[in-house]
Amino acid sequence: MPWRSTLLVTVFVLVGTGFAARNQPDRTALDALGRALLLLGAAPLLLRHRYPVPVVFGVAAVTLGYLAAGYAYGPVFVLVAVACFAAVVHGHRRAAWWAIGLLWAGHLVLAHWLYRYLPPAGDGAAPWGQEIPVAAFAMAVLAASELVRVRREQWAKERAERAAAERRRADEERLRIARELHDVLAHSLSVINVQAGVGLALLDSDPGQARTALTTIKAASKEALGEVRQVLDTLRAPGDAPRAPAPGLDRLPELVEQAAAAGLTVRTQSEGRRRRLPPGTELAAFRIVQEALTNVVRHSGSRTALVVLGYGPAVLDLRIDDEGPATGDDAGGSGNGLAGMRERAAALGGTIEAGTRTDGGFRVHAVLPVRPEEPPVRPEEPRVRPEEPPVRPEEPRVRPDDPPVRSEEPPATRPEESP
Repeated sequence: MPWRSTLLVTVFVLVGTGFAARNQPDRTALDALGRALLLLGAAPLLLRHRYPVPVVFGVAAVTLGYLAAGYAYGPVFVLVAVACFAAVVHGHRRAAWWAIGLLWAGHLVLAHWLYRYLPPAGDGAAPWGQEIPVAAFAMAVLAASELVRVRREQWAKERAERAAAERRRADEERLRIARELHDVLAHSLSVINVQAGVGLALLDSDPGQARTALTTIKAASKEALGEVRQVLDTLRAPGDAPRAPAPGLDRLPELVEQAAAAGLTVRTQSEGRRRRLPPGTELAAFRIVQEALTNVVRHSGSRTALVVLGYGPAVLDLRIDDEGPATGDDAGGSGNGLAGMRERAAALGGTIEAGTRTDGGFRVHAVLPVRPEEPPVRPEEPRVRPEEPPVRPEEPRVRPDDPPVRSEEPPATRPEESP
Protein backbone atom coordinates (compact mmCIF):
# COMPACT_ATOMS: atom_id res chain seq x y z
CA MET A 1 0.00 0.00 0.00
CA PRO A 2 1.22 3.53 -0.78
CA TRP A 3 1.39 4.72 2.84
CA ARG A 4 3.85 7.55 2.39
CA SER A 5 2.23 9.20 -0.61
CA THR A 6 -1.26 8.86 0.89
CA LEU A 7 -0.10 10.37 4.19
CA LEU A 8 1.57 13.23 2.35
CA VAL A 9 -1.54 13.96 0.29
CA THR A 10 -3.76 13.81 3.39
CA VAL A 11 -1.62 16.29 5.33
CA PHE A 12 -1.49 18.62 2.32
CA VAL A 13 -5.28 18.54 1.87
CA LEU A 14 -6.01 19.11 5.57
CA VAL A 15 -3.58 21.99 5.96
CA GLY A 16 -4.39 23.55 2.58
CA THR A 17 -8.14 23.38 3.18
CA GLY A 18 -7.70 25.08 6.55
CA PHE A 19 -5.96 28.02 4.90
CA ALA A 20 -8.50 28.10 2.06
CA ALA A 21 -11.42 28.22 4.53
CA ARG A 22 -10.04 31.42 6.09
CA ASN A 23 -10.23 33.20 2.74
CA GLN A 24 -13.79 32.06 2.02
CA PRO A 25 -15.97 33.50 4.80
CA ASP A 26 -19.13 32.99 2.73
CA ARG A 27 -18.68 29.19 2.97
CA THR A 28 -19.28 26.94 5.97
CA ALA A 29 -16.45 26.99 8.49
CA LEU A 30 -14.28 23.88 8.50
CA ASP A 31 -15.37 21.88 11.54
CA ALA A 32 -14.96 18.31 12.73
CA LEU A 33 -17.42 16.99 10.14
CA GLY A 34 -15.52 18.72 7.35
CA ARG A 35 -12.20 17.26 8.50
CA ALA A 36 -13.81 13.85 8.84
CA LEU A 37 -15.03 14.06 5.24
CA LEU A 38 -11.53 14.99 4.11
CA LEU A 39 -10.08 12.00 5.97
CA LEU A 40 -12.81 9.76 4.57
CA GLY A 41 -11.92 10.89 1.06
CA ALA A 42 -8.18 10.34 1.61
CA ALA A 43 -8.43 6.89 3.26
CA PRO A 44 -9.45 4.97 0.07
CA LEU A 45 -6.30 6.18 -1.65
CA LEU A 46 -4.42 3.46 0.22
CA LEU A 47 -6.18 0.92 -2.04
CA ARG A 48 -5.92 2.87 -5.29
CA HIS A 49 -3.43 0.39 -6.82
CA ARG A 50 -5.43 -2.72 -5.91
CA TYR A 51 -8.98 -1.44 -6.49
CA PRO A 52 -8.67 1.68 -8.68
CA VAL A 53 -12.28 1.71 -9.94
CA PRO A 54 -14.08 1.61 -6.55
CA VAL A 55 -11.57 4.09 -5.16
CA VAL A 56 -12.10 6.72 -7.87
CA PHE A 57 -15.91 6.53 -7.57
CA GLY A 58 -15.75 6.53 -3.76
CA VAL A 59 -13.45 9.56 -3.61
CA ALA A 60 -15.64 11.41 -6.13
CA ALA A 61 -18.76 10.67 -4.03
CA VAL A 62 -17.11 11.84 -0.77
CA THR A 63 -15.88 15.00 -2.51
CA LEU A 64 -19.39 15.71 -3.78
CA GLY A 65 -20.75 15.27 -0.22
CA TYR A 66 -18.08 17.66 1.06
CA LEU A 67 -19.17 20.30 -1.47
CA ALA A 68 -22.86 19.69 -0.69
CA ALA A 69 -22.13 20.46 2.99
CA GLY A 70 -21.03 23.93 1.90
CA TYR A 71 -17.39 23.69 2.93
CA ALA A 72 -14.68 25.75 1.29
CA TYR A 73 -13.26 25.00 -2.12
CA GLY A 74 -9.60 24.14 -2.17
CA PRO A 75 -7.21 21.16 -2.17
CA VAL A 76 -10.06 18.70 -1.79
CA PHE A 77 -9.91 18.24 -5.55
CA VAL A 78 -6.38 16.83 -5.17
CA LEU A 79 -7.94 13.65 -3.75
CA VAL A 80 -10.00 13.23 -6.92
CA ALA A 81 -6.95 13.93 -9.09
CA VAL A 82 -4.85 11.24 -7.36
CA ALA A 83 -7.64 8.65 -7.57
CA CYS A 84 -8.29 9.49 -11.23
CA PHE A 85 -4.58 9.28 -12.02
CA ALA A 86 -4.33 5.81 -10.46
CA ALA A 87 -7.38 4.56 -12.36
CA VAL A 88 -6.12 5.76 -15.75
CA VAL A 89 -2.60 4.46 -15.22
CA HIS A 90 -3.95 1.01 -14.33
CA GLY A 91 -6.00 0.92 -17.52
CA HIS A 92 -9.43 1.97 -16.23
CA ARG A 93 -9.73 5.16 -18.22
CA ARG A 94 -13.51 4.90 -18.71
CA ALA A 95 -14.06 4.67 -14.96
CA ALA A 96 -11.92 7.77 -14.42
CA TRP A 97 -13.82 9.70 -17.09
CA TRP A 98 -17.18 8.68 -15.63
CA ALA A 99 -16.12 9.64 -12.10
CA ILE A 100 -14.88 13.06 -13.20
CA GLY A 101 -17.99 13.63 -15.31
CA LEU A 102 -20.37 12.68 -12.52
CA LEU A 103 -18.53 14.89 -10.04
CA TRP A 104 -18.70 17.87 -12.39
CA ALA A 105 -22.39 17.25 -13.15
CA GLY A 106 -23.14 16.95 -9.43
CA HIS A 107 -21.31 20.18 -8.77
CA LEU A 108 -23.40 21.96 -11.42
CA VAL A 109 -26.61 20.74 -9.81
CA LEU A 110 -25.47 21.80 -6.33
CA ALA A 111 -24.17 25.22 -7.35
CA HIS A 112 -27.04 26.27 -9.64
CA TRP A 113 -30.22 24.49 -8.51
CA LEU A 114 -29.93 22.95 -5.04
CA TYR A 115 -28.08 25.79 -3.36
CA ARG A 116 -31.36 27.02 -1.72
CA TYR A 117 -31.69 23.82 0.27
CA LEU A 118 -28.04 23.35 1.23
CA PRO A 119 -25.71 25.18 3.60
CA PRO A 120 -24.58 27.83 4.04
CA ALA A 121 -27.79 29.71 4.62
CA GLY A 122 -28.51 32.63 2.32
CA ASP A 123 -26.10 31.36 -0.34
CA GLY A 124 -26.82 32.40 -3.92
CA ALA A 125 -26.24 30.67 -7.23
CA ALA A 126 -22.64 30.32 -8.30
CA PRO A 127 -21.56 32.26 -11.37
CA TRP A 128 -21.30 30.21 -14.52
CA GLY A 129 -17.87 31.58 -15.20
CA GLN A 130 -16.34 29.50 -12.38
CA GLU A 131 -17.27 26.30 -14.21
CA ILE A 132 -14.64 26.99 -16.84
CA PRO A 133 -11.66 26.61 -14.42
CA VAL A 134 -13.31 23.50 -12.92
CA ALA A 135 -13.69 21.92 -16.37
CA ALA A 136 -10.14 22.92 -17.30
CA PHE A 137 -8.83 21.34 -14.10
CA ALA A 138 -10.70 18.10 -14.83
CA MET A 139 -9.40 17.97 -18.41
CA ALA A 140 -5.86 18.68 -17.25
CA VAL A 141 -6.02 15.83 -14.75
CA LEU A 142 -7.31 13.42 -17.38
CA ALA A 143 -4.76 14.56 -19.97
CA ALA A 144 -1.86 14.18 -17.53
CA SER A 145 -3.10 10.74 -16.53
CA GLU A 146 -3.37 9.65 -20.16
CA LEU A 147 0.12 10.93 -20.88
CA VAL A 148 1.59 8.96 -18.00
CA ARG A 149 -0.35 5.88 -19.06
CA VAL A 150 0.99 6.08 -22.62
CA ARG A 151 4.55 6.57 -21.38
CA ARG A 152 4.26 3.60 -19.06
CA GLU A 153 2.95 1.43 -21.87
CA GLN A 154 5.88 2.51 -24.04
CA TRP A 155 8.34 1.72 -21.26
CA ALA A 156 6.71 -1.67 -20.70
CA LYS A 157 6.90 -2.40 -24.44
CA GLU A 158 10.56 -1.40 -24.56
CA ARG A 159 11.34 -3.58 -21.55
CA ALA A 160 9.53 -6.50 -23.18
CA GLU A 161 11.46 -5.97 -26.43
CA ARG A 162 14.78 -5.83 -24.56
CA ALA A 163 13.89 -8.98 -22.63
CA ALA A 164 12.89 -10.73 -25.87
CA ALA A 165 16.16 -9.64 -27.51
CA GLU A 166 18.14 -10.94 -24.53
CA ARG A 167 16.29 -14.25 -24.65
CA ARG A 168 16.91 -14.47 -28.39
CA ARG A 169 20.62 -13.80 -27.92
CA ALA A 170 20.73 -16.41 -25.15
CA ASP A 171 18.99 -18.94 -27.42
CA GLU A 172 21.41 -18.19 -30.23
CA GLU A 173 24.34 -18.59 -27.86
CA ARG A 174 22.98 -21.89 -26.56
CA LEU A 175 22.48 -23.07 -30.15
CA ARG A 176 26.03 -22.06 -31.04
CA ILE A 177 27.48 -23.90 -28.04
CA ALA A 178 25.34 -26.97 -28.74
CA ARG A 179 26.53 -26.94 -32.36
CA GLU A 180 30.17 -26.63 -31.29
CA LEU A 181 29.83 -29.48 -28.79
CA HIS A 182 28.10 -31.66 -31.35
CA ASP A 183 30.80 -31.12 -33.97
CA VAL A 184 33.64 -31.67 -31.50
CA LEU A 185 32.19 -34.72 -29.79
CA ALA A 186 30.76 -36.32 -32.92
CA HIS A 187 34.09 -36.23 -34.73
CA SER A 188 36.21 -37.30 -31.78
CA LEU A 189 33.87 -40.04 -30.61
CA SER A 190 33.60 -41.40 -34.15
CA VAL A 191 37.38 -41.69 -34.32
CA ILE A 192 37.45 -43.27 -30.85
CA ASN A 193 34.68 -45.70 -31.81
CA VAL A 194 36.49 -46.83 -34.96
CA GLN A 195 39.85 -47.18 -33.23
CA ALA A 196 38.31 -49.03 -30.30
CA GLY A 197 36.84 -51.55 -32.74
CA VAL A 198 40.23 -51.93 -34.43
CA GLY A 199 41.97 -52.36 -31.08
CA LEU A 200 39.52 -55.03 -29.92
CA ALA A 201 39.83 -56.92 -33.20
CA LEU A 202 43.65 -56.88 -33.18
CA LEU A 203 44.26 -57.16 -29.44
CA ASP A 204 45.23 -60.85 -29.63
CA SER A 205 46.52 -61.18 -33.20
CA ASP A 206 48.48 -57.93 -33.58
CA PRO A 207 49.22 -56.23 -30.23
CA GLY A 208 51.39 -53.57 -31.91
CA GLN A 209 48.56 -52.39 -34.11
CA ALA A 210 46.22 -52.47 -31.11
CA ARG A 211 48.67 -50.26 -29.23
CA THR A 212 48.60 -47.78 -32.14
CA ALA A 213 44.81 -47.73 -32.00
CA LEU A 214 44.88 -47.03 -28.27
CA THR A 215 47.38 -44.21 -28.83
CA THR A 216 45.04 -42.67 -31.38
CA ILE A 217 42.14 -42.95 -28.92
CA LYS A 218 44.18 -41.18 -26.27
CA ALA A 219 45.15 -38.33 -28.61
CA ALA A 220 41.59 -37.90 -29.94
CA SER A 221 40.08 -37.89 -26.45
CA LYS A 222 42.67 -35.37 -25.22
CA GLU A 223 41.94 -33.02 -28.10
CA ALA A 224 38.18 -33.39 -27.59
CA LEU A 225 38.51 -32.61 -23.88
CA GLY A 226 40.50 -29.49 -24.68
CA GLU A 227 37.93 -28.18 -27.16
CA VAL A 228 35.03 -29.01 -24.83
CA ARG A 229 36.78 -27.18 -22.00
CA GLN A 230 37.27 -24.16 -24.25
CA VAL A 231 33.55 -24.11 -25.13
CA LEU A 232 32.49 -24.49 -21.50
CA ASP A 233 34.81 -21.68 -20.40
CA THR A 234 32.63 -19.28 -22.38
CA LEU A 235 29.68 -20.37 -20.23
CA ARG A 236 31.49 -19.83 -16.95
CA ALA A 237 32.84 -16.41 -17.96
CA PRO A 238 30.46 -14.91 -20.56
CA GLY A 239 31.80 -11.93 -22.41
CA ASP A 240 35.48 -12.77 -21.81
CA ALA A 241 37.82 -13.25 -24.70
CA PRO A 242 38.53 -16.92 -25.53
CA ARG A 243 41.83 -18.22 -24.23
CA ALA A 244 42.58 -20.10 -27.46
CA PRO A 245 41.86 -19.00 -31.04
CA ALA A 246 38.94 -20.62 -32.83
CA PRO A 247 39.98 -23.44 -35.19
CA GLY A 248 40.34 -22.59 -38.84
CA LEU A 249 41.46 -24.07 -42.13
CA ASP A 250 45.08 -23.90 -40.95
CA ARG A 251 44.24 -26.93 -38.81
CA LEU A 252 43.10 -28.95 -41.82
CA PRO A 253 46.27 -31.12 -41.67
CA GLU A 254 45.25 -32.20 -38.16
CA LEU A 255 41.91 -33.41 -39.51
CA VAL A 256 43.75 -35.33 -42.23
CA GLU A 257 45.98 -36.98 -39.61
CA GLN A 258 43.02 -37.93 -37.44
CA ALA A 259 41.21 -39.37 -40.44
CA ALA A 260 44.34 -41.31 -41.36
CA ALA A 261 44.47 -42.70 -37.84
CA ALA A 262 40.88 -43.90 -38.33
CA GLY A 263 41.88 -45.66 -41.55
CA LEU A 264 40.68 -42.98 -43.95
CA THR A 265 42.85 -41.58 -46.72
CA VAL A 266 42.11 -37.89 -47.30
CA ARG A 267 43.44 -35.89 -50.22
CA THR A 268 43.23 -32.10 -50.23
CA GLN A 269 43.24 -29.70 -53.14
CA SER A 270 43.27 -25.94 -53.24
CA GLU A 271 41.95 -23.87 -56.12
CA GLY A 272 42.58 -20.18 -56.47
CA ARG A 273 44.88 -18.00 -54.41
CA ARG A 274 44.73 -19.08 -50.81
CA ARG A 275 44.27 -16.27 -48.30
CA ARG A 276 43.27 -15.64 -44.73
CA LEU A 277 39.49 -15.53 -44.25
CA PRO A 278 37.40 -13.91 -41.50
CA PRO A 279 37.37 -15.94 -38.25
CA GLY A 280 33.68 -16.83 -38.57
CA THR A 281 34.15 -18.16 -42.09
CA GLU A 282 37.30 -20.06 -41.06
CA LEU A 283 35.47 -21.72 -38.16
CA ALA A 284 32.42 -22.63 -40.25
CA ALA A 285 34.58 -24.09 -43.02
CA PHE A 286 36.63 -26.11 -40.53
CA ARG A 287 33.54 -27.52 -38.82
CA ILE A 288 31.88 -28.38 -42.15
CA VAL A 289 34.95 -30.30 -43.31
CA GLN A 290 35.22 -31.96 -39.89
CA GLU A 291 31.59 -33.09 -39.91
CA ALA A 292 31.80 -34.27 -43.52
CA LEU A 293 34.88 -36.41 -42.76
CA THR A 294 33.15 -37.72 -39.64
CA ASN A 295 30.22 -38.84 -41.80
CA VAL A 296 32.65 -40.57 -44.16
CA VAL A 297 34.19 -42.45 -41.23
CA ARG A 298 30.75 -43.40 -39.91
CA HIS A 299 28.70 -44.21 -42.95
CA SER A 300 30.94 -44.80 -45.98
CA GLY A 301 32.38 -48.11 -47.05
CA SER A 302 35.12 -46.28 -48.94
CA ARG A 303 38.35 -45.47 -47.21
CA THR A 304 39.14 -42.42 -49.32
CA ALA A 305 37.89 -38.82 -49.34
CA LEU A 306 38.68 -35.71 -51.33
CA VAL A 307 38.54 -32.19 -49.88
CA VAL A 308 38.62 -29.30 -52.37
CA LEU A 309 38.99 -25.68 -51.22
CA GLY A 310 38.06 -23.17 -53.89
CA TYR A 311 39.06 -19.58 -53.10
CA GLY A 312 37.01 -17.25 -55.23
CA PRO A 313 37.00 -13.44 -55.19
CA ALA A 314 33.86 -13.31 -53.03
CA VAL A 315 33.11 -16.92 -51.99
CA LEU A 316 34.77 -19.95 -50.47
CA ASP A 317 33.73 -23.12 -52.31
CA LEU A 318 34.04 -26.30 -50.23
CA ARG A 319 33.57 -29.76 -51.69
CA ILE A 320 34.03 -33.01 -49.79
CA ASP A 321 33.60 -36.23 -51.81
CA ASP A 322 33.77 -39.87 -50.87
CA GLU A 323 33.42 -42.76 -53.27
CA GLY A 324 30.94 -44.69 -51.11
CA PRO A 325 28.93 -46.81 -50.97
CA ALA A 326 27.12 -46.32 -47.66
CA THR A 327 27.54 -49.08 -45.09
CA GLY A 328 24.22 -48.49 -43.31
CA ASP A 329 26.00 -48.28 -39.94
CA ASP A 330 25.35 -45.06 -38.02
CA ALA A 331 28.14 -45.65 -35.50
CA GLY A 332 26.04 -44.15 -32.79
CA GLY A 333 25.31 -40.92 -34.70
CA SER A 334 22.40 -38.69 -33.89
CA GLY A 335 21.58 -37.49 -37.41
CA ASN A 336 22.13 -33.80 -36.58
CA GLY A 337 25.35 -33.35 -38.54
CA LEU A 338 23.81 -32.18 -41.83
CA ALA A 339 21.41 -29.88 -39.98
CA GLY A 340 24.32 -28.32 -38.11
CA MET A 341 26.25 -27.76 -41.33
CA ARG A 342 23.24 -26.08 -42.94
CA GLU A 343 22.82 -23.81 -39.89
CA ARG A 344 26.48 -22.78 -40.02
CA ALA A 345 26.27 -21.96 -43.73
CA ALA A 346 22.97 -20.10 -43.34
CA ALA A 347 24.38 -18.02 -40.47
CA LEU A 348 26.97 -16.62 -42.91
CA GLY A 349 24.49 -16.20 -45.75
CA GLY A 350 25.80 -19.23 -47.63
CA THR A 351 24.30 -22.46 -48.95
CA ILE A 352 25.10 -26.13 -48.57
CA GLU A 353 24.04 -29.16 -50.55
CA ALA A 354 24.54 -32.76 -49.50
CA GLY A 355 23.47 -35.88 -51.36
CA THR A 356 24.52 -38.97 -53.27
CA ARG A 357 26.40 -38.74 -56.52
CA THR A 358 25.51 -40.59 -59.70
CA ASP A 359 28.39 -43.04 -59.17
CA GLY A 360 27.13 -44.02 -55.71
CA GLY A 361 29.36 -41.78 -53.67
CA PHE A 362 28.37 -38.86 -51.45
CA ARG A 363 29.15 -35.18 -51.81
CA VAL A 364 28.92 -32.21 -49.48
CA HIS A 365 29.09 -28.91 -51.34
CA ALA A 366 29.14 -25.64 -49.38
CA VAL A 367 29.39 -22.08 -50.69
CA LEU A 368 30.30 -19.48 -48.07
CA PRO A 369 30.34 -15.78 -49.01
CA VAL A 370 33.53 -13.89 -48.28
CA ARG A 371 34.07 -10.19 -48.49
CA PRO A 372 36.53 -9.44 -51.29
CA GLU A 373 39.93 -8.25 -50.28
CA GLU A 374 40.41 -4.54 -50.51
CA PRO A 375 43.66 -3.30 -52.01
CA PRO A 376 45.94 -1.80 -49.42
CA VAL A 377 45.72 1.94 -49.28
CA ARG A 378 49.08 3.50 -49.99
CA PRO A 379 49.80 6.59 -47.97
CA GLU A 380 49.70 9.69 -50.09
CA GLU A 381 53.17 11.00 -50.72
CA PRO A 382 53.68 14.70 -50.20
CA ARG A 383 54.03 16.60 -53.42
CA VAL A 384 57.54 17.94 -53.91
CA ARG A 385 57.66 21.23 -55.66
CA PRO A 386 60.48 21.56 -58.20
CA GLU A 387 63.40 23.48 -56.93
CA GLU A 388 63.50 27.02 -58.25
CA PRO A 389 66.79 28.44 -59.40
CA PRO A 390 68.39 30.73 -56.88
CA VAL A 391 67.63 34.36 -57.37
CA ARG A 392 70.76 36.24 -58.34
CA PRO A 393 71.04 39.71 -56.90
CA GLU A 394 70.47 42.37 -59.46
CA GLU A 395 73.75 43.96 -60.53
CA PRO A 396 73.81 47.73 -60.59
CA ARG A 397 73.64 49.20 -64.01
CA VAL A 398 76.78 51.17 -64.95
CA ARG A 399 76.33 54.04 -67.29
CA PRO A 400 79.18 54.92 -69.68
CA ASP A 401 79.66 58.33 -68.10
CA ASP A 402 80.24 56.87 -64.60
CA PRO A 403 83.83 56.38 -63.45
CA PRO A 404 84.99 52.78 -62.94
CA VAL A 405 84.33 51.40 -59.49
CA ARG A 406 87.37 50.04 -57.77
CA SER A 407 87.04 47.17 -55.37
CA GLU A 408 88.28 47.81 -51.86
CA GLU A 409 89.01 44.10 -51.31
CA PRO A 410 92.67 42.99 -51.47
CA PRO A 411 93.60 40.86 -54.44
CA ALA A 412 93.27 37.13 -53.87
CA THR A 413 96.55 35.40 -53.27
CA ARG A 414 97.31 32.42 -55.41
CA PRO A 415 98.29 29.28 -53.52
CA GLU A 416 101.84 28.25 -53.76
CA GLU A 417 102.48 25.60 -56.29
CA SER A 418 103.86 22.42 -54.95
CA PRO A 419 107.21 21.48 -56.34
